[in-house]
Amino acid sequence: MRIVVLPTAADAAQFVADNFEKLLATKPNAVLGLAAGRTPELAYRLVCERHPIVDQAAAVLLDEYVGLSGTDDQSFRHQIQTTFTDPIGLDPSRLYSLDGLATDPAATCAGFEDSIRALGGIDLQLLGVGRNGHIGFNEPGSSHLSRTRLIQLTETTRNDNATAFGSIDLVPASALTQGIGTILEARQIILLATGVHKADAIAAAIQGPVTEAVPVSALQRHPNITVVVDAAAAQRC
Repeated sequence: MRIVVLPTAADAAQFVADNFEKLLATKPNAVLGLAAGRTPELAYRLVCERHPIVDQAAAVLLDEYVGLSGTDDQSFRHQIQTTFTDPIGLDPSRLYSLDGLATDPAATCAGFEDSIRALGGIDLQLLGVGRNGHIGFNEPGSSHLSRTRLIQLTETTRNDNATAFGSIDLVPASALTQGIGTILEARQIILLATGVHKADAIAAAIQGPVTEAVPVSALQRHPNITVVVDAAAAQRC
């Protein structure tokens, strides 16, 4: 595990953007694993400003809320398309996401795994981490061997995402997410965290035991993982 501590959140975003740009320059048909949320938005914007060629690239989303369509303002697909894949010029047909309106979630999740395999796997997976240590929507207690599946969201996670919806009552109670086992199959992983509110989760990711109680701790087992944090997120390490 490589740990990169940078002074500010902007510096951390710059580091992530540099890695995306380098991968796309050396492997034009790269498969990018994308996390939604506020933390990576600056990194995505910085990549777009560099205008890399993405004609052959593909992108795979990490998770999606159940009950939201891909065009819903709060859906992760809409967020990623708005902030990254549309501005960068990625063909929408090359953006793979889970269907929050699927009538058969198990079949949808199995098909999503098939799509990742058909792409040859994910070259670089960008992750964030929740205050309770979740990655994707893999909540505490998730098996480190888990695959893409339907999962119930904890109150902590729903509270953390309430701002985007205006109220916790409007946050979906469940989601579809890549499993930890799925995530760990990416050839390279970057975990990005900024702010003091992520300090405990980062300390657990780096220093704590590998345990299902802290999903992010599973990343300690990955052979090519870089943890990128600002000084605030690193203060308990």
